[in-house]
Amino acid sequence: MESMTTTPPGAGLGAMIRTWRNRLPPSAAGVSVVRKRRAVGLRREELADLAGVSVDYVVRLEQGRATTPSVSVVASLARALQLSTAERDHLYRLAQIVPPADGTICDHLPPGMQRVLVRLGDVPVAVFAADWQLVWWNHGWAALLGDPSVAPPRMRNFARDRFPVGADHTPLVMWPVTETDPDTTDAALVSDLRHATGRFPRDSRLAALVRDLNAGNERFAELWAKGEVTANREVRKTVDHPSVGPVTVDCDVLTDGDTELKIVIMTAAPGSEDETKLQLTTVVGPPAGTRN
Repeated sequence: MESMTTTPPGAGLGAMIRTWRNRLPPSAAGVSVVRKRRAVGLRREELADLAGVSVDYVVRLEQGRATTPSVSVVASLARALQLSTAERDHLYRLAQIVPPADGTICDHLPPGMQRVLVRLGDVPVAVFAADWQLVWWNHGWAALLGDPSVAPPRMRNFARDRFPVGADHTPLVMWPVTETDPDTTDAALVSDLRHATGRFPRDSRLAALVRDLNAGNERFAELWAKGEVTANREVRKTVDHPSVGPVTVDCDVLTDGDTELKIVIMTAAPGSEDETKLQLTTVVGPPAGTRN
């Protein structure tokens, strides 16, 4: 009897990653192309950089030598490849992982959203999930506030950063930031998490976050007990940047209606000294190894 293969040619995990990589133009992913190239889509090293994994790991995935990537790696690959929701779920299944279910928080950026974010250029932008877990940021964000990748993945959460628990706390922002009304920001953040618990009642990560902060941070517990549910408001912040000095920016939050993803954009008043400083941050960047 002839042996039967369970996966048709070109349909396995590695083949699909390669297919999706080859179809994504570098310009759509925000990758600058300096010289002519044969490849129409992304190169392996470019995908690795966008997904935050090693080039060797991408090679092993595409060659079928690595077949069980972690949930975080699959989520990063789906974002980097700008997959649709259906394609993302297919990638999860190929990696033998159950796709995110209804009632749980989505970390996936729709392709249309990614295209818009790329076209914003170096305007400082980050995307947070419904539980304020940081899932994407651009060069402008890292230049203004510091590179979030130095923080452990679990600590890349605005709520955990705002309401620290215990001594084991890695700041999400590398230098001091002051606000015009920090109490309003605190209240809005807590009420936003309460809204998320109603929207995503089966999400274990959100439940663990609220449980940890309620038990370990007195300020959070006090605000949570009030039971308020309010919308996010725009906030003015001043970033004490180590290279260009204080930069005052307006922080606006746009929320995607379907996924509850939050797009946070930092801008300065047009024609102001702060706008000039903000532009300088993307050029000079922060001093190496600087932390708050």
